[in-house]
Amino acid sequence: MSEQSGARGAAAVAEGPHGSDGNDGDPMVVVADLERTYGRGGTAVHALRGVSFEVPRGELVALKGRSGSGKTTILNLVGGLDTPDGGRITLDGTDLAGLGDDERLALRRDRIGFVFQSFGLIPILTAAENVGVPMRLRKVPAREREERVALLLGLVGLADHAAQRPGELSGGQQQRVAIARALANRPVLLIADEPTGQLDAETGLAVMELLRAVVRSEGVTALVATHDAQLLALADRVLELRDGRIVADGAA
Repeated sequence: MSEQSGARGAAAVAEGPHGSDGNDGDPMVVVADLERTYGRGGTAVHALRGVSFEVPRGELVALKGRSGSGKTTILNLVGGLDTPDGGRITLDGTDLAGLGDDERLALRRDRIGFVFQSFGLIPILTAAENVGVPMRLRKVPAREREERVALLLGLVGLADHAAQRPGELSGGQQQRVAIARALANRPVLLIADEPTGQLDAETGLAVMELLRAVVRSEGVTALVATHDAQLLALADRVLELRDGRIVADGAA
C-alpha cells in the first residue's frame, strides 16, 4: 500500500484519544515564560529565553529554526522528558511542575505519543509487536491490544507488513510504524522531532501528510519540529525560533 493511501486510510478511523482531564475549550498546551539553561558560568548555554505560546486542541503546530534554536528543548520540556529552569507548562489542564517522577512517567506513557527522527523501533520485534509495546506496558488485554494494533497498521497503510521486522522495511515504512506506535495508547498530544529527517523528500512529504491525517482522524493535537519548508506548509501554525526565543508566530 502506498504512503498516500495510508494517509487516506486515516480518515476511516473512528476511535479517538483518551478523554480529556481539562476543559475542551482550553488549549491543549500552554507554555509561559519558559527558561532552560545548560551548564554554568562562562560555558552556560541559554537554550530557551522566556518562551510563551499555546497549542489549541486538534491542531498541528510546527516549530522551525536552525539547529540549536531551541526546538528539541521545547519538545523535551512539553513532553515531560526534562524540566525547565523557569516558567510553566500546562498539558491538557495539568501543570507539569506539580507532578512527581511516577506521575510524569504515567503522563508520557498514557497521554503523550513520541515520534523521533531515528524511528526508535526494536529490531527483533515485528511491526505489529513494536506497535503493541506501549499497550503491553499498560497491561492492555491481549485481544484489545491485537485489535488496536491491526487498526493502527491499517491506519498507516501497513496492514500487509505486520509480520515484518524493521530491517525488512523501508525508512518511510519504519517511520509509519513509529507513528502507529505513538498512537497506540490514544494520546492527547503527539510530539514529533524531525520525523522526516532521515527520509527523502517524497517519502518525507508522504509521512508528514500522514501525520496531518491522523491529527484529524484521531482527534489528537500535534507539536512537530521540522526545518523542511514543504512540510511546514501542512501545519496549522508555525512558530519560528532563533537563539531560544520565538521570533515569528503565524499561519503556515
